[in-house]
Amino acid sequence: HVQLVESGGGSVQAGGSLRLSCAASGDTHRVNCMGWFHQAPGKEREGVASIWSGGGGAFYANSKKGRFIISQDIANNTVYLQMNSLKPEDTAMYYCAAGGGWIPDPLSGSHYNYWGQGTQVTGS
Repeated sequence: HVQLVESGGGSVQAGGSLRLSCAASGDTHRVNCMGWFHQAPGKEREGVASIWSGGGGAFYANSKKGRFIISQDIANNTVYLQMNSLKPEDTAMYYCAAGGGWIPDPLSGSHYNYWGQGTQVTGS
């Protein structure tokens, strides 16, 4: 089993920045991809960004490209999401997720096995 703990959410004015962190523990050797997803009230969960654990590349939702950056500290099993130029439409609960095995679409939550509890981001 893998445990994920997110931190770093909060409220920020439009145009501001936040950095989310996700610390993984447990059977992290099973993980080959980490992702960030968000879900706004009344909307479906959407992929925000993901990154292969072995440094194979990162993926972004079109609406986040150029503004959000996903990165990882492999030694400390931590993934970050730097969010810049925040917009009101970025307001949502943000979840960290971890997956192992074959992940054909790194921005689809259906491929991830483990999820954090979420952290709220509010852009106003």
